Amino acid sequence: MNALAIDTTNNVLGVAIVNGETVIGEYITNLKKNHSVRAMPAIERLLHDCDFTPKDLEKIIVATGPGSYTGVRIGVSIAKTMAWALKIPIVGVSSLETLAANGRYFDGLISPVFDARRGQVYTGLYQYDNSELVTVHKDQNLLLTDWIEHLYKSDKNVLFLGNDVHIHKDTIIELLGDRAVIGNVSLHNPRPAELGLIGIKREATDVHNLVPNYIRLAEAEAKWLEQQK
Repeated sequence: MNALAIDTTNNVLGVAIVNGETVIGEYITNLKKNHSVRAMPAIERLLHDCDFTPKDLEKIIVATGPGSYTGVRIGVSIAKTMAWALKIPIVGVSSLETLAANGRYFDGLISPVFDARRGQVYTGLYQYDNSELVTVHKDQNLLLTDWIEHLYKSDKNVLFLGNDVHIHKDTIIELLGDRAVIGNVSLHNPRPAELGLIGIKREATDVHNLVPNYIRLAEAEAKWLEQQK
């Protein structure tokens, strides 16, 4: 099955074509540029370079968040439009799970991290079990110090991944000590190929029911709801 994976949830823009366990092509950049302008040209270029046409695709896989509110919406909108137009299945995958997949060979727990400002992070907890990535704690938004306190109760080493880890590195090491493992810089970019390999095995979602997973409301939306009370 030929599947197109799309991730625009953070600064990283990634698209990939996978078939089963084979990565046919992958395009990835880590730039502060407008995904709404760059995403479709990236998809078109990847299809062209892999000698594919849209009709060759049999599934669309998209990172549904958390991440940048705008970035999440861009990727989900493109994916839903393509799936609906091509009449093919669509699957949504957590952006944090996609990042955690980079820790494939780490013997311990994996904590992907996206900065959420004001000392907060988006994170979850994962680990590999017989080569399969499993969720230990679901994705959430909380204070980093509370998250480290929770991790401290475990006796396992924890691998921290993500381009925002450097923001919190000192705090992580101070509170978790030598059980904290900071991933190599090459592991901090979420890989669209990993997104594709996760999603290709999962059952499809109705295209109209697939929605972004922001985890928390945008600040403006939260303030509006508070005012309505």
